[in-house]
Amino acid sequence: MKPIYKPKARAKEYGDLAINIYTGCPHKCYYCFAPQVLHKDREAFHYIVEPRKGIVDAVKNQLDKECINGKLIHLCFTCDPYPHGLDNSVTREIIKSIKETGNHVQILTKSIDAVRDFDLLDSEDWFGVTISCNTPMATKTEPNASNPFSRLLVLQKAHDLGVKTWLSCEPVLETEAIYKLITDYGDAYDKIKIGKLNYHPSNINWGKFGRECERLCIEHKRNYYIKDDLRLAMSEEVSNGQS
Repeated sequence: MKPIYKPKARAKEYGDLAINIYTGCPHKCYYCFAPQVLHKDREAFHYIVEPRKGIVDAVKNQLDKECINGKLIHLCFTCDPYPHGLDNSVTREIIKSIKETGNHVQILTKSIDAVRDFDLLDSEDWFGVTISCNTPMATKTEPNASNPFSRLLVLQKAHDLGVKTWLSCEPVLETEAIYKLITDYGDAYDKIKIGKLNYHPSNINWGKFGRECERLCIEHKRNYYIKDDLRLAMSEEVSNGQS
């Protein structure tokens, strides 16, 4: 098993290398794409969650044999590196291995459990949380994840410790929450990435939303990145003469 891989397609926008640590995720986000990508039953994906067999040794072996060094390795795409409410100590062992070989981590989570591992991170690592909507909506759409406000507090803590922080607003479920993250919470993150909801119906005007996000980011001097799908929607609406 070679758990360290190069992301493809949309995932390439996040980084050069990545590791998926767990077999599933208990957060039960309704928009989760992972079961379909992994060809797994959705219920099994959300309820049978454990570290991939031999994952720690496999990561160590690959780092050593392939002489992987000086890379930023993303944790994770098809699972959360901190499955909330479960034993996620394996994540700490993998972070240690990454750091001990001269590499760095880019973490993306919806769990406040990550604070436990902040002692392993430094100014060359990135810690991020996903926030797609406000807390009331999240209780329905992301029922087993930590609430969005708690995620922001953990993000702020990482930032205060000198770790580079990022906010992933993808997929967006509620526009006003994202506008507020741009205007009011810029002190908690070094970069914000914004992307649309895919594979599910939405009444959001994506072109209008994307342009407003970009306007606010420029106005408030945020370091931002508009994901390709959202950027395309913005371009298509402009080409169609819509405002």
